[in-house]
Amino acid sequence: MAADSRLFSRGSWPEASRVSEVLRRETVGGMLLLFAAGAALVWANSPWGSAYRAVSEFTVGPESLHLRLSVASWAADGLLAIFFFVVGLELKREFVAGDLRDPARAALPIAAAIGGMIVPAAIFIGVNLTAGEPENLGGWAVPIATDIAFALAVLAVVSTHLPTALRTFLLTLAVMDDLLAIVVIAAFYTDHLALGPLALALAPGGLFAVAVQRGLTRWWVLLPLGAATWALVHASGIHATVAGVVLGFTVPVIGRHACAEHFEHRLRPVSAGVAVPVFAFFAAGVTVGGLAGLADGLRHPVTVGVMAGLVFGKPIGVFITTFLLAKFTKATLDDDLAWRDVLGVALLAGIGFTVSLLIGELAFGYGTVTGADAKIGVLVGSLMAGALAAVVLVSRNAAHRRIHDRETADADGDGVPDVYEP
Repeated sequence: MAADSRLFSRGSWPEASRVSEVLRRETVGGMLLLFAAGAALVWANSPWGSAYRAVSEFTVGPESLHLRLSVASWAADGLLAIFFFVVGLELKREFVAGDLRDPARAALPIAAAIGGMIVPAAIFIGVNLTAGEPENLGGWAVPIATDIAFALAVLAVVSTHLPTALRTFLLTLAVMDDLLAIVVIAAFYTDHLALGPLALALAPGGLFAVAVQRGLTRWWVLLPLGAATWALVHASGIHATVAGVVLGFTVPVIGRHACAEHFEHRLRPVSAGVAVPVFAFFAAGVTVGGLAGLADGLRHPVTVGVMAGLVFGKPIGVFITTFLLAKFTKATLDDDLAWRDVLGVALLAGIGFTVSLLIGELAFGYGTVTGADAKIGVLVGSLMAGALAAVVLVSRNAAHRRIHDRETADADGDGVPDVYEP
């Protein structure tokens, strides 16, 4: 990074317009996610809570294929594979045609994502070791993820005008977080590994890759191949959502047969509007046992570790890494931005909902007491991080509105804002 470089520069109009379109869709998904999580919490803690648990634990699927799973497991293993397929598409697009293709621009979100992973994990480990409960250390990865949909829902609720450069950074950071999270899931949360099914998964996965590389996008060809890959990866012991990311990586982004944008356009609404909210509905419905039960849960080392990791660790990791990168490279913030803006975005990164809930279930098991404590930590920690982010960003909203007005002004009416024209 050059000595006169700027952090959070605006970038090009095509990239800015693409990011805006992605964020618009994710914002709607975030609203649905919040509604689904709220409905689950109300139902699980109502007099009809046993019905919620019965629905969640109801099993369906062919036993012969090792796919007789509970409804909650189908939501986590099956529907989230769609979410992670879209993540794979987004990751490849970022590395091939987006900010991450340029090492200088990629350095900041990659470093911030790594810092935002290490610090909350260290805090979780420290809290549980201090409490004398090393058996809980398997949950170290629960507070490492950022939920972009939840974060954007917070921005929509408080009506902020976050500048394009910061929105782009938040999206890229979340994409890198998802990549790190899927690596962690594959490496640390695989209970057993059956090499036979994993080897067999190469056949349908390879055929899927060949088909999309040659421009074949017929659903009746790709869907069976993707489903077979998913089922075999599931049978191998690796979490089946990994299959979604790998298949997403095979889709071409540029070239004659580029179809990543086509798939993303078709599947992002399904991911944001169906897959993630349904998963949230079955994952967020923790029974707290009234105020007394909630108070007990909030004191548990797992809950404290998750909350501290999200509310303090994630923002500290993202902010400090960004600040140190600026100091070491002698880079400066872009015009009109302040370090308070970076702090606000870093606090938004502490909203770790979807992937955090998933890792919590993988770490502690579905329906366990410790798993419930992890969920309480994720829910309360994400809400606290979102509230703190809202306070910080609202305090800068007047400045952000001025930047927004400049970024959207189009005096010549050509459809491209003036700030992006030479």
